[in-house]
Order: sequence, then structure tokens, then C-alpha cells
Amino acid sequence: MKKLPLWALFAIALAVGVLIQVVIQLGFVNAYLALVLSYMCIMILSSLGLSIIYGFTGQFSLGHAAFMGLGAYCAAILTHYVGSESGTVAPWAFFLALVAGGAFAAVVGYLIGLPILRLRSDYLGIATLGFGIIVRVVLENSDKVIPITSGARGMTGIRSPDFIFLWAFVTLLLGILVARNLRFSSPGRACLSIREDETAANLMGIDVTRYKTIAFVLGCAYAGVAGALYAHTYVFLHPMSFDFIKSFDPLLIVVLGGLGSLSGTIVAGAGWVAILEGLRMLLSGDLAQYLEWRYVIYPVVLIIMMILRPQGIFGTHEFRILEPEEAEEKPVSAGRVEANGAHT
Repeated sequence: MKKLPLWALFAIALAVGVLIQVVIQLGFVNAYLALVLSYMCIMILSSLGLSIIYGFTGQFSLGHAAFMGLGAYCAAILTHYVGSESGTVAPWAFFLALVAGGAFAAVVGYLIGLPILRLRSDYLGIATLGFGIIVRVVLENSDKVIPITSGARGMTGIRSPDFIFLWAFVTLLLGILVARNLRFSSPGRACLSIREDETAANLMGIDVTRYKTIAFVLGCAYAGVAGALYAHTYVFLHPMSFDFIKSFDPLLIVVLGGLGSLSGTIVAGAGWVAILEGLRMLLSGDLAQYLEWRYVIYPVVLIIMMILRPQGIFGTHEFRILEPEEAEEKPVSAGRVEANGAHT
């Protein structure tokens, strides 16, 4: 059976997203479930960014939530002053906020990456961890420079655009498309070679520093866009929402799904949100005192996975729909090469 072209799959997925948004608008889905679906898209998008950084190039980053926070505050500040006069955010203003959030996180990622991307393994993780703590402290004292952020009290008054789930869903589709094209491109293969053996990749002529920087900046841009969506979905921001502890969420998703597997990241991200929010509903009412215990289940699942399947759910495999069409190889007769009508 011939595989559908990528544009057709994208169109089908887009139609599904529109249908879900229509169901939400008609009231068949309650506000809480609609919020969970939007958060699922945001979490997957953020995790795809870390998958590019850690899954593709093997850069152990513990500051991913910080870039998400930078994108969130940047987008929220922009829409506070632009395009929010009618009670909701105008579509053009929200699109501009998404671009600004991603661009701001990418620029900061580039500036931070210049000195720290020469580090490897645990040392890089410690450096990004320190950056995450710095960002949280800066956000807690940001009201001294930008009063509307309210510093440690949290930023309120953020307005949400219409059809926020559809915005998140379409942005996620675009994020998957970009990551998929990178994964199966020459730069993507260069990044994967760096992950496997940085020294060997360097000896083969690959510009290791350049490709590590590209992957890091692109992953930070994903986090910034996810943060912009987060700010306008929850319409409230607090520095603790982007504490370094929050960086472990996308890290666990990437590891569980399989390093370098976009399909694994998508499935693990959706499952992570579904499990946590599903347990929130199950542990309501008389069982509310056990609500925080739901965070124990996820580490237990991770431990079991690392014992039984250390390569993750998908390993390095992808859904067939994400894989490119393989070029048909022309058979070559052994010992005979045909050129210009002559045989040798």
C-alpha cells in the first residue's frame, strides 16, 4: 500500500484539529478537558525542542524550562501592549507574539551557547542548570524593570486569543514538520553523528560547534514558542512555573520516547499529560489528599522502562508516515559498468 504524501497527511491532521476546535466551541468538551488538550500540544512542542538538543546532538540540557519562561514572558508583555484592546488578543498580534517568544529564546540561547556549548555531558548540564536558576531569579525581580510582570507575585491580566487549542495544534504540526525535515536532512544526520561520537564526527570533517549551535538555538526557539502558547492558554505566569525542576518534564519525555525519535517524543508527551491529568480527576474529592502521589507514578514508570527497555519506547524508530520515501536503487550488474553505450 502506497504511503500518502506528506502534504495530504498534514491536511488530514489539520482537519482533525479544526474538528476538535469546533467540538470545543459547541460545548461538547468542557473547559478543563480543552485546557488539557492545549497543554498536551504545548508539552509535546517543548519536548520536541529538547529532542533536537538532546536527542539529536546529545547535548545534556537542564535549562529548557528557562527558555520556555523567557518566551512566555516576552509574548505576554508584547500582547499586553499590542492587539489586546477588544478583550481578546487579535490573531495578528498573537502570531507576532509567538514569533517574538521563539526569536527571543533563540537569541538568548545563541548568546548563552557561545561559551557553554564547548562543554560536554554533565558539565553542560550543570551550566544550563545554573542558567535556569539565574532566569528564575531574574523573573522574580523583573517588576523592578517591567512593573506589569509583578515579579514574584506572578503576571496576571494576560488575554487569550480565540481558538487557543487550534493555535496550539497548528503550531505543533508545524513544529513536527520542521523537526522531521531536520531529522532526515544532511544537517540532521550530522547532528546524529555528533551524538554518537563527537570526536569521530570532528575527524570526518563535520563542523561540530556549528551544528551543536544550530540544534541548541532551534531547540530553544521551540521552547520559546511553547512558552508563548502556555502564557496565553493559562493567562497567568509565575517564575516558579519555569523553575529548573520543570526542565525534567521534557527530559523524561525525550528519554522515555527514545533519544532521537520524534514519534517517541510525541507519544510519550501525550501519554505524560494524559496520565498526570487523568490521575488528577481520579484523585479528586475524598482522595484529594493523595493528589501529589501521582508524580511518583511517572518516575516509577521511567525506572521500569530503563530496566526493561533502556532505548525508550520507540528507540530510534519513527512512524512510517514521518519517514521519507526511500529512493529506488538501480541495479548494477556485477563486474560491468555501462557508460555512453560501451561496456567494460
